[in-house]
Amino acid sequence: MDYSLEMTRHKESMLRALRSMQSKSESTLQRAAPLLSFQRGMGMVTREDVRRLCQTSARLCQDLDDLTNRLKLQQNQLVGRLAEGGRAPRGVHVSSDGTVYLTSGDLARVSVLNSSGQFLQSLECQSESQLFLPEDVTLTRAGMVAVTDLAAGDVKVFNTHSKFGKGEWISLGEFTSPQGMAVDCLGRLLVADYVPGKVHIFGVDPSFKLLSAHCMSGLPGPRYISPGPDGGLVVSEECGDVKLYGPGNKQILSFSEKYNHCFGNPAGVCFDTEGNVFVADEQHRCIFLFPPSGPPVPVVTQGLKKPAGLACCSRGQLYVADTADDCIKVFRYRGTVRHGKGFASLNSNQ
Repeated sequence: MDYSLEMTRHKESMLRALRSMQSKSESTLQRAAPLLSFQRGMGMVTREDVRRLCQTSARLCQDLDDLTNRLKLQQNQLVGRLAEGGRAPRGVHVSSDGTVYLTSGDLARVSVLNSSGQFLQSLECQSESQLFLPEDVTLTRAGMVAVTDLAAGDVKVFNTHSKFGKGEWISLGEFTSPQGMAVDCLGRLLVADYVPGKVHIFGVDPSFKLLSAHCMSGLPGPRYISPGPDGGLVVSEECGDVKLYGPGNKQILSFSEKYNHCFGNPAGVCFDTEGNVFVADEQHRCIFLFPPSGPPVPVVTQGLKKPAGLACCSRGQLYVADTADDCIKVFRYRGTVRHGKGFASLNSNQ
């Protein structure tokens, strides 16, 4: 059978089923609403009937949400590989203009690429004549590159307005084992501190002093962190869970509990503009999308060896740092982009 003809028939079957449900529910509502409003009692309807109806309705609504999400999404659509020849990429950040910042496990630098994957520049990670290995990377509200330094136990921000225009790394804070980091909608830095189980939240003034520093505690092994569009945040925990917090730093939900989802070793997390949460599972070598409504959707189930950091862009692309494959892999999960064009490799000698 012709593939396009078969696809057309599938679409027609789906539309007929949806229209049938819509017609039946509207007809039932028109007949039942007056009876419920004006008739005394409920006839032969029992509490058990009502309970079953509510459960069936909830399952149907979840199935319809899942159907809608799967219609919008694509699975395993690899469209590019960045940084082939680089070694063990860990952190990745994509700015609003599509510029890509990445860190590697054994390279003392932050590599900067344009939206097409072409190399722009490299920021050498050297502070007070000592090289350091950046763990994760983000951009401050002022557009400065910020990284976590696990060995030194601090956050470093690259100040471009010092050292006669050459720039220098400024050390901020004192932490035990800083790993993932991000910047929230208020411009505050978010730092996951692995060993003490904390997330540090603080602002930075123009003179690089910490403002309104406070922390969330009691997290078992926080690794990566991402801010939400409403001021909340999501944190991955090495012990097998991902948790969502509201603007007041109050836990809203556990992903493993709400979705009955079994994580292996959750790593990178990120939000997209629609409020979807992506989670990289290092052990299961996959990426799941958790939508605002409906069950989780596996958007990447093949082609990964050891996913770590994640980042999204507004073009419907997902950037995955694959530490065991020495590259950043770019997947399309929605929308239409140039398929496999314009991506370049970043050689480790650049």
